[in-house]
Amino acid sequence: MSNCHIKESFLLVYENELVKVEVEESEIPWLKIFSQKAHKEFSECSAKEKLEIFRLLDSIEKEMLNFFKPCKINIASFGNYMPHVHWHIMARFEEDSFFPEPMWGSKQREGSYKLENFELFLDLLKQKL
Repeated sequence: MSNCHIKESFLLVYENELVKVEVEESEIPWLKIFSQKAHKEFSECSAKEKLEIFRLLDSIEKEMLNFFKPCKINIASFGNYMPHVHWHIMARFEEDSFFPEPMWGSKQREGSYKLENFELFLDLLKQKL
């Protein structure tokens, strides 16, 4: 599936009163976890919010590892442009355009990785979350 054709209904993967999980359109499997409240820093989150974020980070990472068999999982939280607590979870492949650089780094090549079955992955993930 091309990253340009993710259906609008798939942009929001999961949501509850504490957090939401969204798709980041990319050539690789990439999801983001946001706190529902607009906290600027992780330390501002409640204990319940922190536990829910870590539960989702763990679950998503395990599902990405199992489904996509990536070379590595990258997890990051910056928020410099968007000062709202959020985490990025990315499955990385030697064939992606940026590997081994971060996805925000310098493009290394024209990637040959083909993101396939992403909608199926999202369906399976939704069932587990």
